[in-house]
Amino acid sequence: MSAKVAVASRSFSKHPVLRAELVARYPDARFNDEGSSLNGDALVAFLDGCEKAVLALETVDDALLARLPKLKVISKVGVGLDTIDVAAMSKRGVKLALTPGTNSRSVAELTLMAMIALLRRLPETQNDMRAGRWSQLKGGTLTGRTVGLVGFGAVGRDLASLLAPFGVTLLVHDPVVLEAKGVKLVPLDDLLRQADVVSLHLPLLPATKGLLSAAKLAFLKPSAVLINTARGGLIDEPALLAALDSGRLAGAALDVFAAEPPTDKRLLSHPKLLATPHVGGSTEEAILAMGRAAIAGLDAAES
Repeated sequence: MSAKVAVASRSFSKHPVLRAELVARYPDARFNDEGSSLNGDALVAFLDGCEKAVLALETVDDALLARLPKLKVISKVGVGLDTIDVAAMSKRGVKLALTPGTNSRSVAELTLMAMIALLRRLPETQNDMRAGRWSQLKGGTLTGRTVGLVGFGAVGRDLASLLAPFGVTLLVHDPVVLEAKGVKLVPLDDLLRQADVVSLHLPLLPATKGLLSAAKLAFLKPSAVLINTARGGLIDEPALLAALDSGRLAGAALDVFAAEPPTDKRLLSHPKLLATPHVGGSTEEAILAMGRAAIAGLDAAES
């Protein structure tokens, strides 16, 4: 392959199998060997002169594309598009390669783990153990609960299949889903009022930013738990902290944050919060699947 390729994705760049497979097709590929978070001027400098790029969470807007006239293809590691200005890419003739579902099982399994952990009050139990307290807090089972999925794309559907053996009642809110087997489609407010477990599986868009506001969080049962393994910014984090502090919410799990890394130490250290550093797709299987899809996308986008 003669096209110059740059890989900004840190997980891809440090993966020996993905590197070898890409170099076999693009011998002069450039990798983010420093493991830097590349955006703005740094991303322009890294991609300068390249016709194709493999990106993950890097921000692509019209101003950046204007400074990279040789760039013709962006292949995305993962599935989110909240950092990509698709309209700007189309205007400038830059093609996008994206393969949905490559990390859905990885994210779904983390979400299932979080549901069980919160219902068994594991964040609080671990906090007590580390403080020398043998509290033996009483939790609850997932079996037989009402689970509300806000968003029913690839991850939501995969999670629904994993929940089947638990005998849960599944409520789903997704404005673009008109019919789904084995679940009950309901308005968002009804889902929030009824669910014992609420899990978010939405993209971050202007319409979804801050969707779980203080007013929406107030609909949740005090015994409910809330999980976000989708995108930071869907939940009003100060309102979530207030709900946890006041006992208006029994627990929460966040794998994603409005700003990453997050800086709100009160939220991160809250005994009722299970926090992970955006690792939903960070399994060996998911990284390989996403990386290989991105490699294939470099060529497929040109067809």
